[in-house]
Amino acid sequence: MSPFWNKDRHADRRGFLAGRARILRAVRAWFHDQGFTEAEPDVLVRSPGAETHIDAFEVGDRYLHTSPEFAMKRLLAAGEEKIFYLGKCWRRGETGPLHAQEFTMLEWYGASARYERVMEDCVELVRLAARETGVGAFRWKDRVCDPFADPETLTVREAFARHASSPLAGEVSAKPTEGGRSNTTSAAASRPPPPAPAPLGGGDAFSATLVTLEPNLGAPALTLLTEYPISEAALARPCSHDASVAERFELYACSVELANGFGELTDPVEQRVRLVAAMDEKQKRYGQRWPLDEDFLAALAHMPPASGVALGFDRLVMLATGARHINDVLWTPQ
Repeated sequence: MSPFWNKDRHADRRGFLAGRARILRAVRAWFHDQGFTEAEPDVLVRSPGAETHIDAFEVGDRYLHTSPEFAMKRLLAAGEEKIFYLGKCWRRGETGPLHAQEFTMLEWYGASARYERVMEDCVELVRLAARETGVGAFRWKDRVCDPFADPETLTVREAFARHASSPLAGEVSAKPTEGGRSNTTSAAASRPPPPAPAPLGGGDAFSATLVTLEPNLGAPALTLLTEYPISEAALARPCSHDASVAERFELYACSVELANGFGELTDPVEQRVRLVAAMDEKQKRYGQRWPLDEDFLAALAHMPPASGVALGFDRLVMLATGARHINDVLWTPQ
């Protein structure tokens, strides 16, 4: 393939990049209109996070951050109330049509924000991107999603019961939500409740099965997949109605995961236990572990209740512009 600076190749990508610029301006304006302050945390950090399966780039005795999450939460502890980050993150080894080792993350946090509120923010930002490019529907491979249709909200239990071909170990019967509140909207509201059992197990079996479910998510409307097992949500607080699942959601469009959000865990003791467990697993699987971020754990004791989201900006631009590869929407792809 010719280099990105080849005039013909750049001309082929120019429309996607122009769409990216429009979406970028609109997103920043949206956050400012909502009263958010743009934060610019350092990208060189002593610990790049809590993820077992993510690899980070080392730079001397520091790492390039894989997410600004720990820094943003420290800012909440310092007294910031509504902050967002729109900038670069790095993850070693992540390449492909939807992945780049250097990519742009949109991440935002609200002190005292409800978990449901940040879901609503995600949907509004997806629609904002669609309006900026004038697209009526997102398309990825053979999937089509109307971003303006009412989104479907689906718990992990419901998704596995509806779409998984076989149950997972560690199952329990599905539990109704308190107060009779439905877990689904739009077309899903007319479907019967999923049968028990439904999965609460985590680990490899969960991840492998989730991948097989993703083609069913985000079409013909956006899907908000909620209530992940606690074992799959190291930084999220437990749900008040069921401590075995967490206030974690992912947003899908056309089977593409766009965003990952939490009602944030603010208990430093529990957070330490979870981080140690994640690093123990990382050591077992990959022969490496990241140092614990002791400053983050100290700040967590002073952090207010909050919710936050990380959204893959490049992927959103891809769907809104019709690009077929992430390199089409990166200004200087590697």
